[in-house]
Amino acid sequence: MFLIYLGIIILLPLYAQFKVKSTYKKYAKVRSTSGMSGAEVARLILDKNGLQDVKVVESSGFLSDHYNPLTKTVALSSQNYHEASVAGTAIAAHEVGHAIQDAEAYAFLRFRHRLAPVANITSNASWGFIMIGLIFSSMNSLLGIGIVLMAVGVLFQIVTLPVEFNASSRAMNQIVEFGIIRNEEEPHAKKVLSAAAMTYVAATAVAVLELLRLILIFTNRD
Repeated sequence: MFLIYLGIIILLPLYAQFKVKSTYKKYAKVRSTSGMSGAEVARLILDKNGLQDVKVVESSGFLSDHYNPLTKTVALSSQNYHEASVAGTAIAAHEVGHAIQDAEAYAFLRFRHRLAPVANITSNASWGFIMIGLIFSSMNSLLGIGIVLMAVGVLFQIVTLPVEFNASSRAMNQIVEFGIIRNEEEPHAKKVLSAAAMTYVAATAVAVLELLRLILIFTNRD
């Protein structure tokens, strides 16, 4: 049973990373029929949604695309920012999806933003308590504290899932509604977004499994 668990927490994230990279590289080579760069796609969708105050900037690094709600900025990695590809179109629209969520005060996004600083602190602190609790069985209460702290981080990852899936759904709706992609490109764009979403699913699954394992250790000691 432990070997199965070990295989899941090691292989699942590796597969998810492989899937997103291979899918992205495949469709980054497919030029979009609109001929629009990721930056142009992002700007068009933002303007269509009345979000002229949101900036679109270039970001260094591979697949470093993200939306910053503090600076109201959609940051696209260099390849997606400059090139006209199906992958770049999908990813740019996805990040704009987060900007639209922010503008509409999407509940899960708001909750995640409020939870983020707390989750960062508790996730880092949890392992100190957990390690001491695991090493010294007489200090099981410390293990319990570590589990509670870790649970906050796991909750953050769980809340991230609807945020990401909703952004992808918004992205597909926008690029179809505004004619940015054609019918034959829709399945390709969906594959890019699905592969990206899988990384979040894998990370959440691993976090939940690890939390459950620690809870079982804690309860079996009582």
